[in-house]
Amino acid sequence: MIPWLEPTSPFPDVSEALTIDAPGLLAAGADLSPQRLLLAYQNGIFPWFSEGQPILWWSTDPRMVLRPERFKISDSLRKTLRRVERSRLEGGPWDVRFDTVFEAVMRACAAPRKDGPGTWISEDIIDGYTGLHAMGYAHSAEVWHEGELVGGAYGVCIGRMFYGESMFARVTDASKVALAYLVAFLRSQGVQMIDCQQETGHLASLGASPIPRSAFLAHLRQAIREPAIPRWAPVTPLTG
Repeated sequence: MIPWLEPTSPFPDVSEALTIDAPGLLAAGADLSPQRLLLAYQNGIFPWFSEGQPILWWSTDPRMVLRPERFKISDSLRKTLRRVERSRLEGGPWDVRFDTVFEAVMRACAAPRKDGPGTWISEDIIDGYTGLHAMGYAHSAEVWHEGELVGGAYGVCIGRMFYGESMFARVTDASKVALAYLVAFLRSQGVQMIDCQQETGHLASLGASPIPRSAFLAHLRQAIREPAIPRWAPVTPLTG
């Protein structure tokens, strides 16, 4: 049985998360205020729930993470990245920006997909994370084509710890382009680990791998104490 949290309740220790039925489920309830979300991420906890469910809080074990130096760039993506970077430098139709339309990126991530309904990103989630963005803790990477937002990714950064949340693409590979620029930037800032939360085949294909929760938490505790990244701007991905 997981505990029900009131708005003022502290999170239980992550060691109390379920190990069967819903592995990683830690608690339910509370709220999605920026302050609650910040506390969750500082303790290796994240929200994830479906429409009609209460707010559910998770701390998975193992934890899926991406080390920036292990990010995999396929041959086709490498060609796309070179084309996008050349366009950026020459003032062409493609551009990559950070943090110019954070809420629009979130809403695009929440929208119905070609192969299914919208994601779990609700209005309350959008309110909470846009609050974190206003506080300087949440960031977006955005891919633009001819002045239109066509892809992006967003997440939370505390110190030198980045927590990836969601991506979207309106044209082929646009989400991967956003991620590639984001990973390159984080690597340039000394970020050693990107939290991907849950293990999927798609994340594995990009270079992510699972590690024990204990190892994730040990790294997190150190990384969140590092100075905040002062300026967010795209960095050219390494394409060989």
